[in-house]
Amino acid sequence: MRVEILDEAEQDLVDGYRFYESQVAGLGDYFLHSLFSDIDSLQFHAGIHSVQFGFKRLLSKRFPFAVYYRIEKSIVRVHAVLDCRRDPSWIRGRLT
Repeated sequence: MRVEILDEAEQDLVDGYRFYESQVAGLGDYFLHSLFSDIDSLQFHAGIHSVQFGFKRLLSKRFPFAVYYRIEKSIVRVHAVLDCRRDPSWIRGRLT
C-alpha cells in the first residue's frame, strides 16, 4: 500500500519536532526518525490497528504519540499524529 501524509499530520510532526528539539538538541531528529519509521510500517500493517474516533490508530513505539489514519482504496492516508497525553476530548475535536 501507498502511504500519504496529509498536511495536517505533517504539521503535527513539525510541532512534535520543535517540542522535543527544545527539550534536548537532537531529540527532535530522533522523534521524526521514530515516527516516520512507525508511519512507514503502515505499508505492510495498515488496517490491523484498533479504531478510535473513527480512525485507525497506530501507537508509536518510542514516543507517546498516535498516528490516526484511514484506508481509502489502496492508499493509507495519515490524518493526524497526536500526543496521547492530550485530553481525549481535545483529540476527538482535532479529528472531527
